[in-house]
Amino acid sequence: MALRVLGMPLLILLLSVTSAFAQAKTPGVTDTEVVLGITTPLSGPAAAWGTTGLAAEAWAKHVNDQGGVHGRKIRIVMKDDAYTPGRAVANVTDMKDNVFAIVGLLGTAVMNASKDIVGEAKIPTIYPYGDPQIWAKLPKDKQRYVFAIYTNYLDEGEFIVQQAAKIVNAKKIAIFYQNDDYGKGYVEGAKRAIQAMGGKVALAAEVPHEVQDRELGTHALKIRDSGADVVIPVGTVTAGANLIKEMAKVGYKPQIFAPFPYGDHQVMYRLLGELWEGVYYNGNIPSPTDPESAKVIQAIIKQDEKMKGRESFALAGGIAMATAVEGLKRAGRNLTREGYVEAMEGIRNWVPEGLKWAPITFGPGRHHGLNTVRLYRANKAADQSFVPITEFQTFPPLF
Repeated sequence: MALRVLGMPLLILLLSVTSAFAQAKTPGVTDTEVVLGITTPLSGPAAAWGTTGLAAEAWAKHVNDQGGVHGRKIRIVMKDDAYTPGRAVANVTDMKDNVFAIVGLLGTAVMNASKDIVGEAKIPTIYPYGDPQIWAKLPKDKQRYVFAIYTNYLDEGEFIVQQAAKIVNAKKIAIFYQNDDYGKGYVEGAKRAIQAMGGKVALAAEVPHEVQDRELGTHALKIRDSGADVVIPVGTVTAGANLIKEMAKVGYKPQIFAPFPYGDHQVMYRLLGELWEGVYYNGNIPSPTDPESAKVIQAIIKQDEKMKGRESFALAGGIAMATAVEGLKRAGRNLTREGYVEAMEGIRNWVPEGLKWAPITFGPGRHHGLNTVRLYRANKAADQSFVPITEFQTFPPLF
């Protein structure tokens, strides 16, 4: 009889231990929190883009203020990679067994260096900021854990050339590009558009630069001497701004058509002043001046006042975290990585926070949820508001 009396408490204890052990097998998940990892350039040449990581963290704090997700608060582990692939790989390696998912892996070179770790460790990776072709080239089993909402550089490069020809009657185009997969993708897309135009537009110059380059006077002279009437700068915000300044120093002011990584034109106006006026630039997220966007941005700024004046980058970071949170909501209380992947694959025609944007769709055979871009023009007279030139142009998903 005594053994039977002792047996029930022992059984309860064993069930409790078994349940705790099962939960512990999911990295970054406890009864009270879920841990998400972010590696981002908080320093170095792409530090402006690191704002996205800080904004993602701010949106997580906003969600926590609303009660978290299924009784869990979100804790962020953020590491600085300085836009350096080696440091990013070290960060991802360190986080793979300690966080539930990674949000906003930033940089095409960073993604390229980290892609195998993500696939092999089966870490859900949400809204990586870089060319989705990196993931599209992977085997299906390694794509399974990646959910991209990012514009393909080839598609955007083609779009920019088409718009330059249509809007300003461009005849000679020069591309100043970062000498890696990021920059080369735009060159390939531009060449594709130029070839399709049958000689109506010429590629006057391809001028590469390295991420570390600071003196860009020679680059500016090469582009000026090409006679290009349109210049497409592809690189970090710092590199693009420095090039435009160097071109102005030698009296050369071609029309600029900038890709979406330059899409926070509040930042660009601070860097360039009147030299940014009249620039055509792309955005791949909703306009931050839309009322719906403003609500998201205000919530982010409430958590982190440093986001003020960086509204576009803040919005991009907030969208990344909102997407990750949507997956957490759909996955339910019993949180596992496999269950989370299946929940993310159930997202159909979804727009975070009611934003004025093209809808996001994932599925078992589609992990590139959105591939879209929109052209704007900088207009300080309009209180630096985003002035849309086109509607969102949505391209087919890559994977």
